[in-house]
Amino acid sequence: MTSTPSSAPADFTPPPADLTRPTLTGSFGMAASTHWLASASAQSVLERGGNAFDAAVCAGFVLHAVEPHLNGPGGDLVGIVAPAGGQPVVLCGQGPAPRAATIERFAAEGLDVVPGSGALAAAVPLGVDALLLLLETHGTWELADVLAPAIHYLERGHVAGPQLAAVLATMAPHFVEHWPASAETWLPGGSAPQAGELVRNPAYAATLRRLTALGGDDREARIRAARHELREGFVAEAIVEHCGRPHRHATGGDHGGLLTREDLASGAASFEDALGVDFRGVRVSKAPAWSQGPVLLQALAVLDYFADADLDPSTARGVHTVAEVLKLVLADRDAWYGDGADPEVLAVLLSPEHARARAQEVGERASLELRPSAVAGREAYLPVAGTSAVAPVGGATGRVVGVGEPTVARNGTTRGDTCHVDVVDAAGNLVSLTPSGGWLQSSPTVPELGYCLGTRLQMSWLDPASPSRLEPGRRPRTTLSPTVLSVDGVPVGALGTPGGDQQDQWQLLYLLRTIVGGYAPQAAIDAPAFHTTAMIGSFWPRTWEPGGLVVEARLGDDVIAELRERGHVVTVSGDWTLGRLSTTGRDPGTGVLHAAANPRGAQGYAVGR
Repeated sequence: MTSTPSSAPADFTPPPADLTRPTLTGSFGMAASTHWLASASAQSVLERGGNAFDAAVCAGFVLHAVEPHLNGPGGDLVGIVAPAGGQPVVLCGQGPAPRAATIERFAAEGLDVVPGSGALAAAVPLGVDALLLLLETHGTWELADVLAPAIHYLERGHVAGPQLAAVLATMAPHFVEHWPASAETWLPGGSAPQAGELVRNPAYAATLRRLTALGGDDREARIRAARHELREGFVAEAIVEHCGRPHRHATGGDHGGLLTREDLASGAASFEDALGVDFRGVRVSKAPAWSQGPVLLQALAVLDYFADADLDPSTARGVHTVAEVLKLVLADRDAWYGDGADPEVLAVLLSPEHARARAQEVGERASLELRPSAVAGREAYLPVAGTSAVAPVGGATGRVVGVGEPTVARNGTTRGDTCHVDVVDAAGNLVSLTPSGGWLQSSPTVPELGYCLGTRLQMSWLDPASPSRLEPGRRPRTTLSPTVLSVDGVPVGALGTPGGDQQDQWQLLYLLRTIVGGYAPQAAIDAPAFHTTAMIGSFWPRTWEPGGLVVEARLGDDVIAELRERGHVVTVSGDWTLGRLSTTGRDPGTGVLHAAANPRGAQGYAVGR
């Protein structure tokens, strides 16, 4: 791979010898995602003459069908698009807060946090609009052809995996008692499907068929007609009517949603400039600070001042260094990031001088404090632990360790997650998409559409001093965070992972192992993972664990013992539990493509030739 050295440094742990699968290589096209049906559907588009963007959009809609507990049409999406010969740009499918979503309005509802489930937590849903914008501007296929695989799985059904079956079983009593439209959609015959049984959603299939039946003089006009229906047509009408019906929220009370026709009509996906830093000869491109993307950029900028041996994620020395740097930059996330973040502050946070100073703050023992950066002339926002907004682990909200995902049902009984897809074609077009939100457990199903609204506003703070405060028209700061890599101005790799607060943490491990350690992509994905929980959680109930570190047991007893000696509060998870990363890429010199996907959970696969 062009973004890595030809061999690992002598003081870096060699790649694991027992890989779960090889790094795929070829020259025609590659796709990788969190579900094999999405990967295969994307590859089928490439095989029939579509480009990487057609394929990625197809996979995005298939993910709605086959991972409805991890993403949905009522949710959001962040992508990075790198056309052959062009520079990476950000695809923003993160919608803003409704006009009525004020801190005062939530206080009037008796709330001091945004609920983890229910339509009060819904931002303007722009995930589908983002997919259609990508197809309109960079794709070549007709909308009906791109949607055909998703419609197939929605109508014919797909086999439920253990995780989907478990979520449906958990939510079944709540659906029956409080969300009857969800019960009708997801509990055929009155019971939750078991793992191995077929799951269908004919109502959502019907919605997609209506979108494909719209007229227009050309391909682009037909796609624009579908986008219009999302914002001002039958889709918008159904969403607004749904929001007018009170329903059970994570608070235990019944509320209506806030979205109006005006909110939906004014919302639209968009392309934006990417932020980037250079690390060991590789340009890393991310979404701006309305996402947590700059966390990865800050971490790389700081770690660039350490020796190679300090960056090895398989050693106690490396885990300690990486975790301590992540604590620093995640504290900066909560202090400074948000929609409309001050560009001068971000410039300071990403500057070499500031990174060098932050590197000097890493000591030999684990820090137990929140330490956001001081930026001259500006006061850092510091959430107060122990309040109703932030509960230290062991406090009133209980111990929530190593999860980092949005809570979508009362008392944390189930949580949402995220999906991811990467595609590269022979021409060198690269795309990385992270769709999320709108999980079937987010809020009641809109019966006319076959899907529910998302809950991304739970990431907004009901504190006017916060840079990610709730405010009409402001985007909640999302954790969705895809990545594109470039070398000498040419895009060479796309990657990403589900994982909420862990997304950039797990991607950082991959980049250190490939760029510094010389690992092949699959070896980097297979290697043991870890992440810190010593930051303010982005989602309700916003726990904080000073010194918290979650590690896969495969790191080894000696490494784990040394980390504890250094003061880390270590939670040992299973051998294969952390991270669901996938990646694709292309060597511009040879045209050789590569792809790899995560074996954890036995759903992510890469395909290609």
